[in-house]
Amino acid sequence: MDTSATADESFGIEVIIPEGDKTAPCCPHGPTLLFEKVAKGDEKGRRFYACSACRDRKDCNFFQWEDDKVSEARLLAREAENKAKRPQFSQKEYIKRFKKFASLQLHEKKFCEDCQMLLLPGDLSTHSSHKSKAITAAQLTRPSVLLRPLLNKKSNAQYLFTDRSSHFLLDTLVGLGYRKVLCVGTPRLHELIKLRNLEQKHEPMKSLLLDIDFRYAQFYNKDEFCHYNMFNHHFFDGEASSAVLQAFLKESDGEKVVMVADPPFGGLVKPLASSFSLISQTWRKLQSSDNGDVDMPMIWIFPYFFEPRILECLPSFIMLDYQVDYDNHPLYKHGKTGRKQSPVRLFTNISPKDIVLPKEEGYRFCSICERYVWSLNKHCAKCNVCPSKDGRDWKHCSACGKCVKPSWRHCQSCGHCALPDHPCGLSQGKEGCFNCGSLKHKRKGCPLKDSHRISNHWTKAKSGSKNVSHRPLFKPKAKRMSGAARRAKKAAAQSK
Repeated sequence: MDTSATADESFGIEVIIPEGDKTAPCCPHGPTLLFEKVAKGDEKGRRFYACSACRDRKDCNFFQWEDDKVSEARLLAREAENKAKRPQFSQKEYIKRFKKFASLQLHEKKFCEDCQMLLLPGDLSTHSSHKSKAITAAQLTRPSVLLRPLLNKKSNAQYLFTDRSSHFLLDTLVGLGYRKVLCVGTPRLHELIKLRNLEQKHEPMKSLLLDIDFRYAQFYNKDEFCHYNMFNHHFFDGEASSAVLQAFLKESDGEKVVMVADPPFGGLVKPLASSFSLISQTWRKLQSSDNGDVDMPMIWIFPYFFEPRILECLPSFIMLDYQVDYDNHPLYKHGKTGRKQSPVRLFTNISPKDIVLPKEEGYRFCSICERYVWSLNKHCAKCNVCPSKDGRDWKHCSACGKCVKPSWRHCQSCGHCALPDHPCGLSQGKEGCFNCGSLKHKRKGCPLKDSHRISNHWTKAKSGSKNVSHRPLFKPKAKRMSGAARRAKKAAAQSK
């Protein structure tokens, strides 16, 4: 049995989250995800495997139809390619290198800016033509500043918290009594925890960083960092890293655990929610029996316009008004007016009334909603909520029966609110169902969603056809033949 979820309704592609032990083929980023091209009418969509972490085939060109029979030669070539793209050193080797690096004299400590790695004396000749610089002990404690952020928006874009957001998150978690923080894709929060521990002014906290950026393995030992892909819950170091996570999640001596995740904003919500749920299940199994139905405390940091998708996957979550901002993003910064505000918010299953948002930054407590909200997010008596999502003062529309953005106007033709210059008749709610064409529902809620697949198989069986048609909806990108292969082909043709 499979659970399917919409990856992107506009492109008609769904990601399929398998329920079972079915093994997916692997690319350099771990097990791939199964997708299906949604077909209109009676045409059955064909399923295929593609990379879990990259949305552009230029970044990872893995593609395989689900029903393809892969030859042994192709499997061996694929494994060789995956191995070639692994990090230069293993986690154990990185730890040994760091210990040696830490013992060097200050003038011997070099960092290669081209390769983004710490250099030992024996590495200098190999990197002699590269740009390198001397680094201090203080810089070693802030690798998120030392390393160049990855900025590919379609794979592993890294936007790093400002000090304002980092300190707010950490102060909040400390105030709530958490002593262990699982940092999923949040390297700056992880290093801030370690820096506070060095100051010895606060009760020490433990943190474990799970991140797909293997460069952090240069700076942290095996109990502080695991090379991890949050889109498929894959640990690149296998059982060793899984054991590290389990040891960290086990609460002992009253050390409460919380997870803080900051995924790439271009990532698919459903695979992320699946991975986070698996972490929560692992946490639950490790706790006492009286916590059997309790979910692991989590904070998921994502733009507010993903709220419907996140709440569909994790109904116990609620979105808070706190605006998370980033050092290296041109737009996602904290501001006092709607369009200049960061759209990134906190989604959490922690009680919202317990998360105190700073009054000096413009937040207030709504006693009716029992949560802290942005100052312009005024409570609506008719909706009985503080409705604003984007930081502006929303207004109530009696015709729609809900609050809408201040720039929207009610359209009599469309029967709902929209921007004044919207294409009338083609806006929200008029596209109807992708599957049957009805204007009363979307494809996801279509009662006939799966009937065409059943009837299609039954018709084929009745007519005596042995195989269901698998006509591809689009051709996979052909691999370009290597120069050696072209020369071999030409030589073979000439010898005939």
